[in-house]
Amino acid sequence: MKNVTVSELYDLKETIATGLFEGVSYPWEVLPKIHDFIIALGETLPEDVYEKRGENIWVAKNAKVAPTACLNGPLIIDEEAEVRHCAFVRGNAIVGKGAVVGNSTELKNVVLFNKVQVPHYNYVGDSVLGFKSHMGAGSITSNVKSDKTLVVVKGQDGQIETGLKKMGAMLGDNVEVGCNSVLNPGTVIGRNSNVYPTSCVRGVIPENSIFKAQDKIVAKV
Repeated sequence: MKNVTVSELYDLKETIATGLFEGVSYPWEVLPKIHDFIIALGETLPEDVYEKRGENIWVAKNAKVAPTACLNGPLIIDEEAEVRHCAFVRGNAIVGKGAVVGNSTELKNVVLFNKVQVPHYNYVGDSVLGFKSHMGAGSITSNVKSDKTLVVVKGQDGQIETGLKKMGAMLGDNVEVGCNSVLNPGTVIGRNSNVYPTSCVRGVIPENSIFKAQDKIVAKV
């Protein structure tokens, strides 16, 4: 399924984690590598731009981090990012340039590309969110199947076994997810697509689409 590859979903110039995706076909393949990648990259970051806060936590000096935010490493918060009141970063997270992590939002094992917004009551786990993607208030990524079996990415032209027990959503660049939506394990949403509020999404959603319901996905005009 070509439409779920890294090259089809992401502009790799829009993340400090470009090297994480080298030699990778599908974005979920990076999930087990995030931890070690952050530690290796963090040690190379210039001290005049980033400060080290605690164990394996690097924060750009011009980023805004609320004093009530809980930060756990490994973690990189890039330049001009904003981490707001009571955000909870559990670790293994890369927060891109100009990204917003909002009040009561929880992150775990994720890559947020530059300008991503997860600004209100979001849970984002074991996921990759592309450049300028946005999750509306209360929308979440569900990252474990109820029967605890391995996650499979299912599209109209086939399916791919990920080999992962935990995988949330892969959002392409400029994806808009409506408020209070649930992205089920193994969801992949192509570039420039929109998801209606209160949706329950699963499988592969093509780029330049509008998801109205699971049986009603239309092309943008």
